[in-house]
Amino acid sequence: MICEEIEDFAATLTRGRPIAGLDLGTATIGVAISDRLLSTATPVETIRRKKFGVDAEKLLKLLDTREACGIVLGLPRNMDGSEGPRCQSTRAFARNLERLTDLPITYWDERLSTVAAERALLEADTSRKRRAEVIDHVAAGFILQGVLDRLGHLGSDA
Repeated sequence: MICEEIEDFAATLTRGRPIAGLDLGTATIGVAISDRLLSTATPVETIRRKKFGVDAEKLLKLLDTREACGIVLGLPRNMDGSEGPRCQSTRAFARNLERLTDLPITYWDERLSTVAAERALLEADTSRKRRAEVIDHVAAGFILQGVLDRLGHLGSDA
């Protein structure tokens, strides 16, 4: 099930289980997982993309191992908020993934998440080689942390 609104996504989550954040690129998929309290995102790994079936199988196996109860896809909007070809590609990935899993899927505006991840890695004095290896799943962590912060605000509004 694809939830366009974060409130609808929140209503589907299983208490005490983590959620996953994905930074979907053309060559890689960055993956981050939350803790069970939905307060902290941790970058986990970067999946090298091959073709959808292979990618989805590896991703869903990882999410099953981590007992994830939902998936957040970074939606790469343009800086003016409009949606271009990369958003269409992300939405197509979600529709295809939806056919293979019962996990709820939602989107999160990922503008500047890679920039923030790069900045954090530079501040940590990470080598250029290491940054290239981890940038995608660190960006996924930024995407997921944005969702977790929003979910925390939703919970405090109730």
